[in-house]
Amino acid sequence: MNRYRNTQKTSFLASIPTASIDADVDELTTKCKFNFAYFDHQPAGQSFSDWTDVQLKKLLAKLQEYSKQPLQHWRDMGIGKSGSVLSIYGAFPRSSDFKHPRHVPHEVQWGRFRLEHSLRLVGFVLPPHCHDTYHKSTGVRFDCNTFYVVFLDADHRFYKTEKA
Repeated sequence: MNRYRNTQKTSFLASIPTASIDADVDELTTKCKFNFAYFDHQPAGQSFSDWTDVQLKKLLAKLQEYSKQPLQHWRDMGIGKSGSVLSIYGAFPRSSDFKHPRHVPHEVQWGRFRLEHSLRLVGFVLPPHCHDTYHKSTGVRFDCNTFYVVFLDADHRFYKTEKA
């Protein structure tokens, strides 16, 4: 009975989205976010124009992948001998070639995403006590599942470790 099939109707019905933000299987609220509003270019780091097309494409692919899970997932995800994909250091590191930008709040917790080799995405998260609290003047809730990108670090100069 193929001659009675309406292929246009079938095609149209197949194109209608069925996903919902309230669906039991949708985890939209748990996915981490990346914010570039605090991005800063310092001599120790790079601007986007300093990175090659290949590096930028890899960065976007990593951001797409990292955005599928909450930040805690990446903190727990081991990589290398003793590291993790996301490390949160807390205070701005003492041994750094970068300087704490004046426009970045002093209460934040600094950290980095490991991209590959020595490439790092450096930024901050809000401290846990901000979770589910409201900003006093905007009345909007703080989002503790957002990574605020501040630096591109291709040479591992943000959190320098001593090498023997």
